[in-house]
Amino acid sequence: MKKLALSLLLLAVSVLAFSQAKPSVTIFGDSYSTFEGYLTPDTMETWYFANANDPNRTDVKTVRQTWWWQVIDRMGWKLERNNSWSGSTICNTGYGDADYTHRSFITRLTSLGSPDVILLLGATNDSWCGAPIGEYKYGDWKRADLYTFRPALAYLLHHLKDRYPTASVYYILNCDLKESINSSVSSICQHYGIPVIKLSNIDKTAGHPNVRGMQQIADQVVKELKELGVRN
Repeated sequence: MKKLALSLLLLAVSVLAFSQAKPSVTIFGDSYSTFEGYLTPDTMETWYFANANDPNRTDVKTVRQTWWWQVIDRMGWKLERNNSWSGSTICNTGYGDADYTHRSFITRLTSLGSPDVILLLGATNDSWCGAPIGEYKYGDWKRADLYTFRPALAYLLHHLKDRYPTASVYYILNCDLKESINSSVSSICQHYGIPVIKLSNIDKTAGHPNVRGMQQIADQVVKELKELGVRN
């Protein structure tokens, strides 16, 4: 009888611990999601630094001020990893028509850990650098296709769903981007059944969210997640 009681107690403890486990989230992004000391791998370039004092950048000085830290805290999640690279594009084309394959989202998609949730904030640099938009293409991608935005985004989302089948993916779309980028993101995400959280009226310094902007992003993301039925 004592052994049975002990077994039942251990089972109850295990069930309780499992039910209280925090979902893990991977942040997959560009400069907007970087912060010194919080990137995996740590060789990726960052925009936000601890105790920074550069008026040409922003007033963000601590990781707690980043949009993603605030979202994770408010949703009761835990950070799996932050795979964000400043200046990175979804496709393999970067600024000045340079080859950005080494830092593109489609190259980095295999290094996101084992997340329950993936928050993807990208396409800002594709818009800013004038990457070729390309045609909608949902399979049979050639190497050349991945240097254009639409095929590369489709490739990215297709392989995210294949590689992380149990993860919930949410696409966060920056404001102030080209309409061709906005409409492409909406169409391709709809094709793959991935919700799009469209940001609006974000305060920025040098094109990047400042402290107020980070708070606005966090507020909008949390609001949209809860409207989608995601609970903390």
